[in-house]
Amino acid sequence: MRKIRIGSRESRLAVIQARIVESAIRARHPEIETEIVTMKTTGDRILDRTLDQIGGKGLFVKELDAALLEGRVDITVHSSKDLPMETDPRLPLVAFSPRQDPRDVLVLPAGCGELLPGKPIGSASLRRTLQLQALFPGVEIAPVRGNVQTRLQKLDRGDYAALVLAAAGLERLGLTDRISRRFSVSEILPAAGQGILAVQSRAGADTAFLREFHDAGAAACIAAERAFVRALDGGCSSPVAAHAVLEGETLRLTGFYVNAAGAWLKDSAAGAAGTAEALGAELAERMRREHP
Repeated sequence: MRKIRIGSRESRLAVIQARIVESAIRARHPEIETEIVTMKTTGDRILDRTLDQIGGKGLFVKELDAALLEGRVDITVHSSKDLPMETDPRLPLVAFSPRQDPRDVLVLPAGCGELLPGKPIGSASLRRTLQLQALFPGVEIAPVRGNVQTRLQKLDRGDYAALVLAAAGLERLGLTDRISRRFSVSEILPAAGQGILAVQSRAGADTAFLREFHDAGAAACIAAERAFVRALDGGCSSPVAAHAVLEGETLRLTGFYVNAAGAWLKDSAAGAAGTAEALGAELAERMRREHP
């Protein structure tokens, strides 16, 4: 019997996401044995500084990439929004899940129905922070690190007036009841890949067992989004974001970035789904040219 070892960060959400992929494999390929192998990443260990201070999103995949390259696991599962924009050619992204709700949401302290005055809103990214400042003028936006449960503990003990988190993560954790408000994508443009799971493997490996799991529409959207961010050199905490929607064979992409003058801007473009990467790169170049 063939065995597939699935690498995952050890947080509860990461393991749930690995199990989503595991369940999809087992449902279609009962002849394959699976095992989830968890590990703590550097990004999970360092919680007293923001990501841009410690090296970016690559710190969440470093140990998982090493496990893949060394043959200790066969595939790894990631939240697409946590992946660096540049991936090792030896470790291609081989499958993407259908997209869950891509929106960001507001989470209030347990038992509260409104923002508490005098407390900051917790945000883990500059992308969110800039857009929140427009939505909540005069309210302090403060950094927050840790897994979802850790952040919720900080919120409920009174450190924050609210948190802004990804809807998909809360839904996968069974914490939908904590959502107080879902921001529209026009209010807060999501991070590239938000709501989509990505599966990574070694170049040349047989990953046919993921064929039924893979969603071509999500793959087209994420190709456009990542190309946009990559073209603007957007890393984990760079204020660059993109969100694509597939309408039939047409892909509509909206991008967000901060220009040299410090102003943040949004713009959109549409094109054939088959030209997703080119569409992302072209929108980025147009925005950089028109809003230097």
